[in-house]
Amino acid sequence: MPVIPNVARVKKSFLRLQDAITAALEAADGARFSEDAWHRTEGGGGRTRILADGTVFEKAGVSYSHVMGAQLPASATAHRPELAGQPWEALGVSLVVHPRNPYVPTSHMNVRFFMAGAPEAESPPSPGFGVANRPPGGPVWWFGGGFDLTPSYGFVEDAVHWHRIARGAVAPFGESLYPRFKRACDDYFFLRHRGEARGIGGLFFDDFNELGFERSHALACEVANAYLQAYLPIVTRRRETPYGERERRFQLLRRGRYAEFNLVWDRGTLFGLQSGGRTESVLMSLPPLVRWDYAWQPDPGSAESRLVDEFLKPRDWADHP
Repeated sequence: MPVIPNVARVKKSFLRLQDAITAALEAADGARFSEDAWHRTEGGGGRTRILADGTVFEKAGVSYSHVMGAQLPASATAHRPELAGQPWEALGVSLVVHPRNPYVPTSHMNVRFFMAGAPEAESPPSPGFGVANRPPGGPVWWFGGGFDLTPSYGFVEDAVHWHRIARGAVAPFGESLYPRFKRACDDYFFLRHRGEARGIGGLFFDDFNELGFERSHALACEVANAYLQAYLPIVTRRRETPYGERERRFQLLRRGRYAEFNLVWDRGTLFGLQSGGRTESVLMSLPPLVRWDYAWQPDPGSAESRLVDEFLKPRDWADHP
């Protein structure tokens, strides 16, 4: 008999995750999140939480959604054409934190669960990254997610800490997963139109169900829970670092790169908009202020140049001495 995923369990764990993360970020900042519950006419809804103009975080968004529809949008079937026309259901928690101090990096995390097709539908195995196969007669389903870090100013100890927490989060599920997920993160969060990485990476996985429902669900939750262990110590370490107009300007330029990726390349943004998602919630990841300076280049030998030359290149940070 095919295994039908327990969507109720996923929902419960994702709601609990949103609560835990918002509470931790509120404790770190002192400000409170506002909550905006929403519903979509096509089916489902969610709750978007936003912290704005905090002491530590200039903007932070933590969004939960559970949406469904009668037919998948084109963005979801481009690499899975066998799912065209299928009913679907998706749950997820997504967050982005844009700190006030330029020395505190921007961070992103999301976990998601996706299921498509009626129980009696037949579809062939999926090629490419992950396996996302299903037992005959069952729906197609998978988990995805990860977390990544986007600094304006690079620090070796921060990069090492971030990646060692990432490696530890997935280690109980198989030694091959961290290098695989790290490579996928480096490949995905890349601005191809600039030939430039968005940040220093972390973990990224999609179309993942090769451990079965229970263990795949556990892996997604472990990755999500590790995010705070990875991020908050860096926030504490950098939040009081003095900065001036130069650092602020560079931070806003780096935020411009962040916005470019989300609007041009991010599959989640495209799926959210094409599937009739709530626009304000889909775009809550965008920073509050950005800038673009025409043909800007960092001064040779500067801290800004060091970020580009040393940190925006894939490296095995977890094995750094």
